[in-house]
Amino acid sequence: MLYYLFEYLDKVMDVPGTGVFQYITFRSALALMLSLLLSTIYGKRIIRFLQRQQVGETVRELGLAGQNEKAGTPTMGGLIIIFATLLPVLLFAKLHNIYIVLLIVTTLWMGTIGFIDDYIKIFKKDKQGLKGIFKVIGQVGLGLIVGTVLYFHAGVTVRTDTSTSDIFKAPNSTVITPAPIEEKSTATTIPFFKNNEFDYAEVLAWTGDGYEKWAWLIFIPVVIFIITAVSNGANLTDGIDGLAAGTSAISVLALGIFTFVSGNIIFSNYLNIMYIPNSGEMTVFIAAFVGSLIGFLWYNSYPASVFMGDTGSLTIGGIIAVLAIAVRKEMLIPLLCGIFLVENFSVVLQVSYFKYTKKRFGEGRRIFLMSPLHHHYQKKGYHESKIVTRFWIVAIMLAILSIVTLKLR
Repeated sequence: MLYYLFEYLDKVMDVPGTGVFQYITFRSALALMLSLLLSTIYGKRIIRFLQRQQVGETVRELGLAGQNEKAGTPTMGGLIIIFATLLPVLLFAKLHNIYIVLLIVTTLWMGTIGFIDDYIKIFKKDKQGLKGIFKVIGQVGLGLIVGTVLYFHAGVTVRTDTSTSDIFKAPNSTVITPAPIEEKSTATTIPFFKNNEFDYAEVLAWTGDGYEKWAWLIFIPVVIFIITAVSNGANLTDGIDGLAAGTSAISVLALGIFTFVSGNIIFSNYLNIMYIPNSGEMTVFIAAFVGSLIGFLWYNSYPASVFMGDTGSLTIGGIIAVLAIAVRKEMLIPLLCGIFLVENFSVVLQVSYFKYTKKRFGEGRRIFLMSPLHHHYQKKGYHESKIVTRFWIVAIMLAILSIVTLKLR
């Protein structure tokens, strides 16, 4: 909203200094600072409100150290993250930008699913919460919306070829860069490969001429799968104080770097990566999101004063998935969000092996002492703050390696 006000003051009223709002970096910095302030200052008020409403966590007896002390800790803290993200975005982002619209819809959509789940657990006293089938329907619904918009919306384009582009020269500058050829494309980035790009439409090349128009049959299901998988991965990772929020902040920060360089014609041309027009605006959303996650950690770090609940974890996973897809880096998710992947995989392995051994030997056996993986280390006697810190270190290494893929081919 403020963006449009300052744009009017700059272009119509010619007020000195107001043109600074045209810069993504400036608005991102403001969004980051405001989200930090909102999540730390108003976060405490939200926690007190949750305490008054007796929105306390019901802890299942799992035999973990320090578990009983967590009973009654306010949950639904994801509301802090959502509030501290959306308000700066509404103030500083270009709200007509299709990527910003999709991210706002994702935040509200996944936040609503998570809120309903937490509400059923707390107020309906149903530990299972929202039935899994309804969660999946909600995730699939969001994936369908995001995939359809990204595929069909005219504002979602990429620059895939500059070899025959016209050359333009910026005024008063010696820098010469190729003018972008913007077109609809289902191309995405594949790390470590020479050409570094893959087009989903190529999967249908065997069908003959005109196969490109059917690419949505591949692209949309892939989007649905990624959103469902990443949101569930974030949900499973939210098991001990500060783990989900901290690892997510690291991953989102790396996505912010991808977004900024992919949305900037100079940097994308220099790095020889895909230029995605208008995607740079997502940097404002990412800055607000990172600020809200870090501010939330003020209260969620050990010993936690509040838990994010499914309201937060499902929202975080959905946002990360949509960001990665929008910036054409979804193939990097297994690396960038390696913590989510390992946590998810540990549960799948544990359940599958238990069922297999029970069927074959008559009794179920386990690979881990407990799943998800962070509970395995708790069972081994590691303090949860040490587990979280080490997971953060691993997340930082994975984020750095992901960023290196910009030039590692």
